[in-house]
Amino acid sequence: MKTLYGIIVLFSGVLYAQGKISGLVYWDYFYNVTRDPLTLTNQASPQGGVAYQAFQFRRLYFTYDTKISETFSTRFRLEADQSANASNGTIGVMVKDAYLKWSNVIRGHDCSFGIQPTPALEQSENIWGYRSLEKTVLDLRGIVSSRDLGVSMRGAVLENKKLSYWVLIGNGNSNRPENDKYKRFYLTLLSEPVDGVVTTFYVDYGARPRKMDPYRNILVGNSLQTYALFIGYTMEGFYRVGCEIFQQSVDNDYNTGSSLRTRDAHGVSFFGIVSFTSRLEFVGRYDYFDPNNAKSSRGDSRNFLIAGVGYKIEEKVSVVPNILYETFEKQPSGYSPRAALTLRMTFHYSF
Repeated sequence: MKTLYGIIVLFSGVLYAQGKISGLVYWDYFYNVTRDPLTLTNQASPQGGVAYQAFQFRRLYFTYDTKISETFSTRFRLEADQSANASNGTIGVMVKDAYLKWSNVIRGHDCSFGIQPTPALEQSENIWGYRSLEKTVLDLRGIVSSRDLGVSMRGAVLENKKLSYWVLIGNGNSNRPENDKYKRFYLTLLSEPVDGVVTTFYVDYGARPRKMDPYRNILVGNSLQTYALFIGYTMEGFYRVGCEIFQQSVDNDYNTGSSLRTRDAHGVSFFGIVSFTSRLEFVGRYDYFDPNNAKSSRGDSRNFLIAGVGYKIEEKVSVVPNILYETFEKQPSGYSPRAALTLRMTFHYSF
């Protein structure tokens, strides 16, 4: 045991000397005030029924960054959370990031290889600033994964850096190993026209295997296309606001009962953060999501609200009392699901 401990200490020392070790934790206590007795799909609210309460880890990061040279750097990150448990029921651990970055492969343009962030989320997450409370809408609703395994390039389109791009070709299978020959192609264009304003236009195309149409007995396409627009504004020290809208179309993914049609999902997210002091902020957000906007598809849209007060105890330690409220569209049967209300205390710290 002493030998093992010595090896761990020695290895940690070597890593620390050569690179940077950091970590991040989101920890909650929550209590469900109201819940519908039925199990509803596409639910963003925490698990459990009425009066269910729990302590939980929603995110645990362990990150190692190292600079190999002026040209090459790497990141290796492990993530653990309660949504992906191991086979014995304990909190599971997965590889979140594992990539090599080649800076200035062409002057002003960087290339990355490996498991890495997708281009869809960075700007909206940065301005939202409260990933500790919830993912941004594209990630939350499973429209785009936060990670993919592939090759990316990003850089400035204009010399003043008011317009830049980020393109990625990946497996389209998140952190999981590839299981087919198809790929997903991502592109984000970022514009900062004036100080404080950020706009991004995002598009992706995911090639997927053809599927059998049971009504025509032929193979048909099943690929997807996603479009999103984000606009954010920050007045440093006072407030920041953002709006994101998206649509995703999946070919032949909606079975009407007599034919296969394109399934169109769409959503919108508005948020605002007001700073009272350097330590105290009010947080508010509203999301609308409809996974299928066909007239013949009813009962599946969602409204999701978040409200909270963020208090920074120290630079890297925050506590955020918050409320989650989600409502559900009336079912085709006429049944109106009860809204989901959760009270939560969230702790966020990093090192």
